[in-house]
Order: sequence, then structure tokens, then C-alpha cells
Amino acid sequence: MGISRELKTQFAQFSEEETDRIIRMAWEDRTSFDAIKLQFGLSPNDVVRFMRTQLEAKAFARWRRRVHEQGHLKNEARRPEGVTRFKCKSQRLNGTIKGVK
Repeated sequence: MGISRELKTQFAQFSEEETDRIIRMAWEDRTSFDAIKLQFGLSPNDVVRFMRTQLEAKAFARWRRRVHEQGHLKNEARRPEGVTRFKCKSQRLNGTIKGVK
């Protein structure tokens, strides 16, 4: 499965920091695809394509399996009551972790 030229162009426009942030947000269970779309304009299918281009094959397969199994957390409409966005105590507002360089 390939990706269109438009998506390749869109992916190339992301800075290294934005690329890292998208990958971190996609790995986080409680960060929904809606939040990624709001911040970066990527639909859930675009996020899958983006992750496929950015991760190694085994890492992508592991991420995809995790998203499939925890899909109720990545989709705001399917979330159980009481589950909100998660931010740990050591996480800064920009998504970086305190104490990690």
C-alpha cells in the first residue's frame, strides 16, 4: 500500500519536533485520534499511513496491534465513562518528559 503525493508532501512539511510529537501522541493510549487531527490535521487513516512511514516494520505491527486492542481509548466516541486525556505528573505541557534529554 502506497501513499499519495499529497500525503508525502504533507508528511515532509512536518518538522522533526512535530514528527516526534505525532509519534508520541499516536503511542499514547489516551490521546485520541481526534486530538491528533485537531493539532496536525491528520485523519485516523493518515495517522496509520504516517506511522507506517516513520516506524520500522516490527514497531509498526506492534503499534497497530496495540491500537486495535485499545481502540476504545483512541476513539473518543467509544471511550468508557470517566476516561479523559491522560497527562502524567512528569509530563510537560508540550509533551516532553521531565528529566529526559
